[in-house]
Amino acid sequence: MEFIGELILILFVTTLMGQLFARFNWPAVIGQLLSGIVLGPALLNWLKPSDTMTLFSDIGVILLMFLAGMESDLDLLKKYFKVSFTVATVGVILPILFIGGFSLIYGMKFLEALFIGIVFAATSVSISVEVLKDSNQLQTRAGIAILGAAVVDDILAVIVLSLFTTFSHEGGSQGLTGNFFLNLLIEALYFVFVWLVYKFIAPKFMEFAEKISVNYSALIASLTLALGMAYLAEFVGLSAVVGAFFGGLAIRQTKQAEEVNSAVSAIGYSVFIPTFFVNIGLSMTFASLTQDLVFIIAMTILGVLSKYWAGKYSAEAFGMTKLEGSIVGAGMVSRGEVALIVAQIGIGHHLFPKDIYSSLILAIILTTVISPILLNHYIKKLLA
Repeated sequence: MEFIGELILILFVTTLMGQLFARFNWPAVIGQLLSGIVLGPALLNWLKPSDTMTLFSDIGVILLMFLAGMESDLDLLKKYFKVSFTVATVGVILPILFIGGFSLIYGMKFLEALFIGIVFAATSVSISVEVLKDSNQLQTRAGIAILGAAVVDDILAVIVLSLFTTFSHEGGSQGLTGNFFLNLLIEALYFVFVWLVYKFIAPKFMEFAEKISVNYSALIASLTLALGMAYLAEFVGLSAVVGAFFGGLAIRQTKQAEEVNSAVSAIGYSVFIPTFFVNIGLSMTFASLTQDLVFIIAMTILGVLSKYWAGKYSAEAFGMTKLEGSIVGAGMVSRGEVALIVAQIGIGHHLFPKDIYSSLILAIILTTVISPILLNHYIKKLLA
């Protein structure tokens, strides 16, 4: 019953904070995350991390990545593949080089620095999409390039994360066997299984579910598939978010996709996903914030420039104007929930120093807030 009381507080405060931020055209997700900082040990100390909170948070992250997979439009990717692939690939490489390199100079070990680079390689364009929608720029060349690049970026981020956890195994899963190369083979076979699920199993499975005379059978079937793929990914030594993402990608191309997306969004965003963001905030303290000020500023500047330059110059290389390139670059800057998920996995598996976690989260928040401001600026210049 104690957790029920905590959950009531979480839902009430995250709703208020989300609404407050949305009113000022800022990402509602930042309000939810700040709720955890305000309610947690950093400020009021009304909430503390617990096993039940972690369980709800883990379900939240699986549902969030499942929904991210469902929103990845592969048809759009095929149509604008060259520009999207280039924007996304350069946008993954530059943050790893810039931020990973700075982290090495800052005194971190190679694998720690590499993982921090991977955290900032992720992109969340959900906020950018809202800005583009409001200004009727979503179906322009720049808008479609951002959407296409987001699909590639999500897939690349998931693959890079999988490879990192496979090769490092620091504090994380050791795989099914003690043999590294055998583990690698098993994990490669998992991706063969993912392809089979996408191509054959998911459509047949959902057709079968539709024939069952049980309420919400399609929703139950899709959640079974998502949780099953997440469980299997973790079982073979990958991250659960990998399985959840590809589960969403598989369900997207079924006839029940719209119904499932609506239902899972309702379940996720009403309870589990707010708990995930609050749980991240609960892990933050301001004890070392003043000492890490240089680190935060550097991470934020490098985080913005690496994605902005990648998007801008890649788009211009494919014939877009300088302003269109700037719009693409600004649209890719936001790290949002994807980077927060990767950072949460990292701290859970001890992949980077715990004392910089709060600073890392703050830098992610700053890039997420800066992105829509930059995007609005360049769209206004284009429309002027």
